[in-house]
Amino acid sequence: MSLRFTVSKSDGDRRPSDIQGEVNQLFEGDEPPTCGATEREAAAGAEVVVVLKGDSNPKESSPFINSSDAAGEKSQQYDGKHMALFEEEMDTSPMVSSLLSSLANYSNLPQGSKEHEEAENNEAESARKKPIKAPQLGTLMGVYLPCIQNIFGVILFLRMTWLVGIGGVIGTFVIVFMCCTTTMLTAISMSAIATNGVVPAGGSYYMISRSLGPEFGGAVGICFYLGTTYAGAMYILGAIELLLIYIAPQAAIFPLEGLEGAEAEAALLNNMRVYGTILLTSMATVVFVGVKYVNKLALVFLACVILSILAVYAGVIKTGIDAPDFPVCILGNRTLIWKTFDVCAKSIETANGTVTTQLWRMFCDSPLLNATCDSYFAANNVTQIQGIPGVTSGVLAENLFGTYYEKGDLIARKYMVSVEEQDDPLTNSNRYVLADIASFFTLLIGIYFPSVTGIMAGSNRSGDLRDAQKSIPIGTIAAITTTSFVYMSSVILFGACIEGVVLRDKFGEGVHGNLVIGTLAWPSPWVIVIGSFFSTCGAGLQSLTGAPRLLQAIAKDGIVPALRIFGHGKANGEPTWSLLLTACICETGILIASLDAVAPILSMFFLMCYMFVNLACALQTLLRTPNWRPRFKFYHWALSFLGMSLCLTLMFICSWYYAIVAMVIAGSIYKYIEFAGAEKEWGDGIRGLSLSAARYALMRLEEGPPHTKNWRPQLLVMVSTDAEQTVEQPRLLSLTNQLKAGKGLTIVGTALEGTYLENSDQAQRAEQSLRKLMDTEKVKGFCQVTVSSNLRDATSHLLQASGLGGLKHNAVLVSWPRNWKQGDEHQHWRNFIELVRETTAARLALLVPKNISAFPSNGERFTEGHIDVWWIVHDGGMLMLLPFLLRQHKVWRKCKMRIFTVAQLDDNSIQMKKDLTTFLYHLRIEAMIEVVEMHDGDISAYTYEKTLVMEQRSQMLKQINLTKTEREREIQSITDSSRGSIRRKNPAAVTTQLSVTEEPPAASKEEKPEEEVQLIHDNTTPASPATPATPLLPGEGAQSPGEQVQMTWTEKCDGEPDKPPGAATPEGIKDIFNMKPEWENLNQSNVRRMHTALRLNEVILKKSSEAKLVLLNMPGAPKNRIGDENYMEFLEVLTEGLNRVLLVRGGGREVITIYS
Repeated sequence: MSLRFTVSKSDGDRRPSDIQGEVNQLFEGDEPPTCGATEREAAAGAEVVVVLKGDSNPKESSPFINSSDAAGEKSQQYDGKHMALFEEEMDTSPMVSSLLSSLANYSNLPQGSKEHEEAENNEAESARKKPIKAPQLGTLMGVYLPCIQNIFGVILFLRMTWLVGIGGVIGTFVIVFMCCTTTMLTAISMSAIATNGVVPAGGSYYMISRSLGPEFGGAVGICFYLGTTYAGAMYILGAIELLLIYIAPQAAIFPLEGLEGAEAEAALLNNMRVYGTILLTSMATVVFVGVKYVNKLALVFLACVILSILAVYAGVIKTGIDAPDFPVCILGNRTLIWKTFDVCAKSIETANGTVTTQLWRMFCDSPLLNATCDSYFAANNVTQIQGIPGVTSGVLAENLFGTYYEKGDLIARKYMVSVEEQDDPLTNSNRYVLADIASFFTLLIGIYFPSVTGIMAGSNRSGDLRDAQKSIPIGTIAAITTTSFVYMSSVILFGACIEGVVLRDKFGEGVHGNLVIGTLAWPSPWVIVIGSFFSTCGAGLQSLTGAPRLLQAIAKDGIVPALRIFGHGKANGEPTWSLLLTACICETGILIASLDAVAPILSMFFLMCYMFVNLACALQTLLRTPNWRPRFKFYHWALSFLGMSLCLTLMFICSWYYAIVAMVIAGSIYKYIEFAGAEKEWGDGIRGLSLSAARYALMRLEEGPPHTKNWRPQLLVMVSTDAEQTVEQPRLLSLTNQLKAGKGLTIVGTALEGTYLENSDQAQRAEQSLRKLMDTEKVKGFCQVTVSSNLRDATSHLLQASGLGGLKHNAVLVSWPRNWKQGDEHQHWRNFIELVRETTAARLALLVPKNISAFPSNGERFTEGHIDVWWIVHDGGMLMLLPFLLRQHKVWRKCKMRIFTVAQLDDNSIQMKKDLTTFLYHLRIEAMIEVVEMHDGDISAYTYEKTLVMEQRSQMLKQINLTKTEREREIQSITDSSRGSIRRKNPAAVTTQLSVTEEPPAASKEEKPEEEVQLIHDNTTPASPATPATPLLPGEGAQSPGEQVQMTWTEKCDGEPDKPPGAATPEGIKDIFNMKPEWENLNQSNVRRMHTALRLNEVILKKSSEAKLVLLNMPGAPKNRIGDENYMEFLEVLTEGLNRVLLVRGGGREVITIYS
């Protein structure tokens, strides 16, 4: 695409070459014209024409904003005085003049049939692209006549008279009225949708998909495609029926002569199959060779339809003046097949006497008058009546009410006397006109409805219309009005002109094998026969032309991955693969071989399509979508809803099992697109409906907290990201997926440090990374990223602000902080403890997996093993519920559940086990139960040792937070003290003091800066007088309590160093942990907690060391922040040696109940 615009000559001294140079700078890569030519044009006073080449890429989202013409818009100089205020926004917000100009020149005409013709005719000149002419079709040629051609079809010519005869004038009029009302209401809805903005070519599929979303659009689009394809099969079968029964019966490959009943029916169906396949192959070849031939013949086929209908009306008028001579022979009240006899009489009088006729010989064993004849033939008279008595004959009264038959019943004339014995079997049945199928009211609707389809023909050509928003409503509604008038008048006129037995004679066997509607036509029955044959062939070609393009449009949209191959075609865009699939599907309809069996099938698909058109209009109207502003004003949601109800009713009236099959097909396609299709955002009504439903549901949730029976974990999953915004704990989302067997809400969030203005791109990358990981782990939910000046606040904001209204998280899933003992990670575990406190304050449950990297992925399977629950304190039932949810997932399904509870010295362990068994029985949870007895014992030396190391580490962490000045003063005092000790005592001694005093009150504690220096003596290195104390970096600190002894020095308030409590000798340092006085100075609360942690860990390791997962109660964080580092140490000791641990802290409410 090339964009041409004119740069007018200015009054200044800027040369055209300068202008071209500026343009070239804007459009790098475009070859600039020669400077000399440009200067010569400017010197001659001519305008300078600068040609800009576009990228030729169509933009679907908008015709004017960020389109391929945006570069051309940028070339305009926005240096006007009035635009300076907005100059920074010109890239994203174009000037109004640019917008209007782009809109006026907007052309979005997909290559349709006309362009395919041009492409075929100009294949040799493919390098030279001709500009597409502006569409010029008006309402008459573009909408009205195509709709007329598509609506009038094979049913009118082949089945309309039979419908009137079987259903009666009243019953058939009701059917016609219902079907025409349905299509009229659908047309009103379609007009509203079609006039709500520019509708590119694509017809009903485009309208439905853009109104109801890709899932509904794809499902209904494929249903519409199948309906159009089966319509092609129906038209081909109609053409073959006309050929083999009325035009050339002798062409039958399987002869019908001499065959009766099922044999004759099978022979006819086989003929239909063979000739139908031949005709389908021929039509598909014509469409493949070139659609231009179909388009050129379209007017011929339309002329045939109109002339045939005019011939019928002319025949009706003529019957009032002079009725045509189409006699019908009646034996008793039975209609005879008038094929092998010439006179409707048993015998005739001649000069030589009474002579028997051919009819006599059909029912008697000899031509003699005394021959033995069929009993019914002998008992009844033969009567000849007029098949077309005329519009003034009063036959309408006899045809008002219907007559329904079972298969094989005789077509008998009403109100005629017939003498027959009740017990006599039916003989010579091949002589009478019989009902070929069982008929009932609902069948008639299914057969008739295809004759009112085709109302989408105008909207399918919307890309070729001069003014689609005006032509589509007027042309479509006018066409439906015209065809409805023709159908309704035909019902009355057929009933008023044609004898009832002739109307009920589907194939015209009683009127010498003529087409029944042809007997009414003027000047000859052949006008109808030939005209209807060509019109059905033309309609079949139109179906084989339109259906592949519809499939190609669906495939190119990319919403059904399995259909992508059908989006390709020949070089000129012809949908070759789609045509091949269409021909194969059409062949299945031809193999059915019965017009009456195929018609209800395509009725289902068309009715479903029309139902969703009405639904789209009603939905958009009721939701009051801001973009819903149709130019067509004569619509109402009630009319659309009525049309939708009528479509659904007709589907089940026609055939309930076909309706169910069609809905299953549409539902399967819907679910397939939902799970495997490409994500599309078309601003559809279903999304608006979802928003309305979500708002309503959220308002309902606000009414109160959920009942315990409805409680399920609504998870807020907190993950951390690295510098590249990649999630550091992907297994956390695997665990989330395994926990979500209980469904519910999932929010995956992360916190970033900084300001949002500076880190917005980083936040978007983090969000994309979260979404990608959620898709990989198949976690259904939402993601959220918060940015704040520090991670602590960002995490707090995420905890508080996630969720909406009643749809908020009630549980937080966060990983155990890795390497928390390292000095540079201290802020992470402080944030973790604050998070524990905040979840408690917010009454949220907390799940903390430890060693998350050891947890299984979603692809792993445990074939055996146990999930062990250590139920130490009651947490509202979280410990019971979580294993149950995990075992719903295939990863944990084969693991068995064990519950351990702890009994104290004064507890009755046997009774505890009984009570717990009863409790689990009422909870409907299967698990093995064990009560572990833990008796009070003496606190071991190891406990004191662990506590001492822990408190030393606490003091060391406090020293880390000293300011630089305080740290230097501390080091100097230590050095002075050490030197004094050396002078007074001996050079080998080192004065040390272990700080094991009680912690000061919280009021005197102040937060120190995060500058860190650790003072550590390695107990494997002898102290040196020259280096009494060596300051090290945090990362170089103690590896483990067993390897190094961590020591800190403190001063008294008066500045004098503390005295060592024991001998300051190497032996004293070596045996320092065996000193009972030091243990007595420890914080006894910490000792007790360490004792509990060690005892529990010992018992858990003994019982659950082989378990696949261990769940246990998580103790609460200390209320006093002084003991935070001790809290982490307690949890570490509690879970030491366990592979997979899930620490669980309840949210303060019951989450599981024994009641139903």
